[in-house]
Amino acid sequence: MGQAATPCPICTGPRRALFRKTFLGRHEAPLDWCAACGFLQVRAPFWLAEAYDTAIAALDTGLVARNLGIANRLAGLLPLLGDTTGPFLDAGGGIGLLVRLMRDRGFDFRWSDAHAVNLLARGFTLGAGEPAVAVTAIEVLEHCADPVGFVAQALAVAGTRTLIFTTETYTGTPRADWWYLAPESGQHIAFFRQDTLAALGARLGLALHSHRGLHMLTDRAIAARAYRWRTGRLAPRIARSARGSLVASDHALLRARGGR
Repeated sequence: MGQAATPCPICTGPRRALFRKTFLGRHEAPLDWCAACGFLQVRAPFWLAEAYDTAIAALDTGLVARNLGIANRLAGLLPLLGDTTGPFLDAGGGIGLLVRLMRDRGFDFRWSDAHAVNLLARGFTLGAGEPAVAVTAIEVLEHCADPVGFVAQALAVAGTRTLIFTTETYTGTPRADWWYLAPESGQHIAFFRQDTLAALGARLGLALHSHRGLHMLTDRAIAARAYRWRTGRLAPRIARSARGSLVASDHALLRARGGR
């Protein structure tokens, strides 16, 4: 007899197996759903070591375009936090693309990732005990077996109470043919509605702000209208007036370190 669904790790409500999917083409597992908060989670994904044999999935053809767009929106949003000097920690930073893009835009971003190799932002990590203004986690939460634990730990490590992140959300009841499940890669194991994200934030004493797929959990007083404006269609225009690039100063710093 198969393992029963456990209570929801976000709102503690009951869950039931909603449907089954085959991951990596050969591993079948149910997805447990909480009707109360909307959290959908793959049950016992034992194949994750195999799935992360390559950290960046071949299916992620939107990697570059996504990061270019997010960099512009972050450059418009971060001044709303009041401190643009940073540093900012990019958790789950992959190859370092977003960190490099944000440093190119003048923001002191640092890299962190347990699964990937830092190719583009080598030398720029957060020092032990060094606080950050905010943490970013772009397309990370859907990879987390314990989203509440991940958010709590990322904020604790960075000494901040602000997380800016992206993850696709669904409405109503999730469909078994939703493209974002991406069972071929085996890496996506957690899925959210807007109220799921709000419940996650509430567990940690944080409020949720969302606009056009860019989310923020924070204890800061943020005006909803200002958040929408700075993450909306005018974000690229706002970004063009951002701080001066760190390209030259980063080059000089890395040279002084012997190129490392």
